[in-house]
Amino acid sequence: MQKLINDPADAVTESLHGLQLAHPQLLRVHFDPPMVLRADAPIRGKVAIVSGSGSGHEPLNVGYVGKGMLDAACPGAIFTSPTPDQYLAATRAVYGNAGALYVVKNYMGGVLNTDVAVELARDEGFDIATVLVNDDVAVEQAANRRGMGAAVLVEKIAGAAAEAGHSLEAVTAIAHRVVQQARSMGVALSSCTAPNLGRPTFYLPPHYMELGVGIHGEAGRHRLPLDRADSIVEQLAEAILVDLTLRPGDEVLALVSGLGGTPLQELYIVFHHLHHLLTSAGLVVARQLVGNYITSLDMAGCMVTLLRLDPDLKAFWDAPVHTPALNW
Repeated sequence: MQKLINDPADAVTESLHGLQLAHPQLLRVHFDPPMVLRADAPIRGKVAIVSGSGSGHEPLNVGYVGKGMLDAACPGAIFTSPTPDQYLAATRAVYGNAGALYVVKNYMGGVLNTDVAVELARDEGFDIATVLVNDDVAVEQAANRRGMGAAVLVEKIAGAAAEAGHSLEAVTAIAHRVVQQARSMGVALSSCTAPNLGRPTFYLPPHYMELGVGIHGEAGRHRLPLDRADSIVEQLAEAILVDLTLRPGDEVLALVSGLGGTPLQELYIVFHHLHHLLTSAGLVVARQLVGNYITSLDMAGCMVTLLRLDPDLKAFWDAPVHTPALNW
């Protein structure tokens, strides 16, 4: 294992220190418990957006703290859900007396811990709503689908609605609409190596790929011989389009996210063919995002996410945002 780290046990903490030093105008970082807060929080009268996940998926979620997106992010250990205490401390720090929305990815630990956090927060008098992100079409049963790229879209769009002064009920409704209208699927060309393990988290033979992989290295739909980029894109897009009801003329937002170990050049090759497939199907690629937005440490591969847009979602997506990872 060759990584730019010191002690594997200190990797998350040292990374958070670096994040704080790199973006002092946007955020502040606390370490006991770990949480990243918007620099000007709490904002009175504004719904607070709080999200969390295990570390290793950066820029999710710590890179999305700032104006127009998250008020707080709770980073867990590598691939480990944040604790209820982290969510509760973050809620206390950013609550603006207009309620708070927890963005929850559909992984067992995350769901269980946020359920406890919601109970604790409500016991203290906080008004809490939740949205469950479960957009991974590689898992056939919708209730078991993992949270993938739609998490970024939910956080941006719900964050914009909160920034505009909408109520907790309205912000929650718009977040649920994003989940309902978004689907994702990923492919891994290699495993990732967690600093604390010092070895790949799963074994992938040379010249093979894992189609439908999760962002922690969970098994996908199929393990197949490595194919051409265009063929891989077609398999990802077909699975999404079969599941997401789209009609010719519909507008979509297309996200291509690397998983941490794929050059941007290759992500543009993926987006090139994805754009061709969508436009050939009569769809309008109205918005796009290509880069590393939800990762799995150093895993090679990518994730494709499609969101069916409507005027409200498009307006909230276009609204100003200023975070370490998204800024317009």
